Amino acid sequence: MEDRLNRHDLTDAEWERLAPLLPVNPRQGGRWADHRTVINGVFFQARTNIPWRDLPFCYGNWKTVYNRHRRWSMDGTWEKILAGLRAG
Repeated sequence: MEDRLNRHDLTDAEWERLAPLLPVNPRQGGRWADHRTVINGVFFQARTNIPWRDLPFCYGNWKTVYNRHRRWSMDGTWEKILAGLRAG
C-alpha cells in the first residue's frame, strides 16, 4: 500500500536540487521533522485534495505537515524555494 501512496514522492535527484534551498532548523525549539517527508506530505495533500487529518502516516503527523506548509506559505519560504528552482 505504501508504495502506491509514495509513487509521486521526490526522487533522489529532485531532492538533491531542492535540499540546499530549504531553511535550516530554528535556533530555538526542537528540531524540525525531516523536510523531505514533510514536503512529500504537502505534495500528496495538494495532489489528492484530502483533508489534512486524513494524510497517510507515512508522511508523518498530519499536524506537523500542515503547520510547516502554513508557516512556509505565510513567511514566503515557498516563493523563495520556487525562485531558487527557477534560477537553476
